[in-house]
Amino acid sequence: MNKETSQYGALQLGTELERLTSKGTSRRGVLRAMAAAGMMSVTGAGLLTASGAALAQAKPKQGGKIRVATQSASAADTLDPAKGALGTDYVRGFMFYNCLTELDSHLGAKMALATSLETTDATVWVAKLRPGVQFHDGKSLAPADVVYSIMRHKDPATASKAKTLADQIKEVKATGPNEVTITLEGPNADLPVILATSHFQIIKDGTKDFKTAVGTGPFKVKEFSPGVRTVGVKNEKYWKPGLPHLDEVELIGIGDESARVNALLSGDVQLINAVSPRSTTQIKGAGGFSVLETKTGLYTDLVVRDEGGITGNDDFRRGMMYLQDREQMRRAIFQGYGAIGNDQPIDPTNKYYLAGLPQRTFDPDKAKFHFQKAKVGSAPIQIFASPAAEGSVEMAMFLQQVAPQAGLNLQVSRVPADGYWSNHWMKHPLGFGNVNARPSADVIFTQFFKSDAPWNEANWKSPKFDQMLLAARGEPDDAKRKKIYGDMQVLVHESGGVGIPLFQSSLDAYTTKLKGLGSIPLAGLMGFMFAENVWLDA
Repeated sequence: MNKETSQYGALQLGTELERLTSKGTSRRGVLRAMAAAGMMSVTGAGLLTASGAALAQAKPKQGGKIRVATQSASAADTLDPAKGALGTDYVRGFMFYNCLTELDSHLGAKMALATSLETTDATVWVAKLRPGVQFHDGKSLAPADVVYSIMRHKDPATASKAKTLADQIKEVKATGPNEVTITLEGPNADLPVILATSHFQIIKDGTKDFKTAVGTGPFKVKEFSPGVRTVGVKNEKYWKPGLPHLDEVELIGIGDESARVNALLSGDVQLINAVSPRSTTQIKGAGGFSVLETKTGLYTDLVVRDEGGITGNDDFRRGMMYLQDREQMRRAIFQGYGAIGNDQPIDPTNKYYLAGLPQRTFDPDKAKFHFQKAKVGSAPIQIFASPAAEGSVEMAMFLQQVAPQAGLNLQVSRVPADGYWSNHWMKHPLGFGNVNARPSADVIFTQFFKSDAPWNEANWKSPKFDQMLLAARGEPDDAKRKKIYGDMQVLVHESGGVGIPLFQSSLDAYTTKLKGLGSIPLAGLMGFMFAENVWLDA
């Protein structure tokens, strides 16, 4: 959200998918055939794919310790997956817990604590639990743990960050010794992806004390000091064969980016995240260090709120979109990293991205045409920006520089990062947001563009869009879903009131002795899941 308030080799193929794919049928073709037959299994009977990055590297070495510095740590650090609000919380969660599913390198769902997740109508889902999985204290994973872990998100007292997603879940109940049935309020074919998000990690039935973490994950808690550090030691009984590789991972927070870079270059830490594009030349030139770019759906957006006044005028909103010099922003602000955006929130890494949508270009003359239709006049118009929304101050300055060419008197109000999200975001007619990548099109559309979404930044209301959102959730045919999502992207592009000039890349930096780090386009640090995948080649 707006800074919210987001490999283990090829295991055994499911027998049916193995039989079909051995005949040359594509995996997608198999899934489509299964959907047509009335039985949709998200991973095609539990197909698990290995990370390509892992397979391409040498055989992993076992043992060793690393220190990792992320950009955030505070007294509010938590071991409760439901309350995770920052990247460090998500990393910590994936060290100690697992979900029923997990994300692959294309943000698809693959099986984790579930061996299958099947449905005939996208409303009632049956999950088979992986046998032989143990919690850190030796207790075996059971259906009651899954029921408790998911249903607690619906209780307002839990204060779960995922409550808006969990509200789609009607009930979860044990339907066998190793089986759980999840019933939704309405169909949503994205449930397997939603269950892969860190908030839905599985904890022990009845857990209320989170001073430590008793999970099924690759590491066990050795030390947890909120705002200071977290230390995890290898879980020798982890259910994924051969993982994790490391004996110990220490997680610390260093808020200042330059201090984080210096910690890496001095050898104090072996891996850092949230690297500024401006630091990449220094890191690459130091010798013995690398930068990993992960293309993501993260964006800083121009928000033109529809709440009366000039920003509620369609022509004014459209004119603002033509003032964005996207390529200049990418080069000057982000040093060439990132992918050009087109004023809709589905990025090119997403399988539902609409590639055929004509690119909106920088065109001051078109902007002027729309501003004149909107009768803008010469009165100054305030645009609010803050370092809290990465790149927004520079974006606002670019807009201010070119605005006179379009007959617009634009004045930038720069406000501090502290308190921006509570005091300024969505509080001014013209400003900026900063939205972290989401695991699926449904999640980002639901949280930011549905008419009644609490984070509907532009106050945009489209009954047609809302109907399409529900239709896409219940559509099991992937080609038909893609068509619906494409039409929704067109709607947002044309009238959604948000300018998305580019999708930002997430940059991690690390010692070249660290191997196995790959990309999952949700975020850096391998979608927060690096801990079980990396090893030291020292």
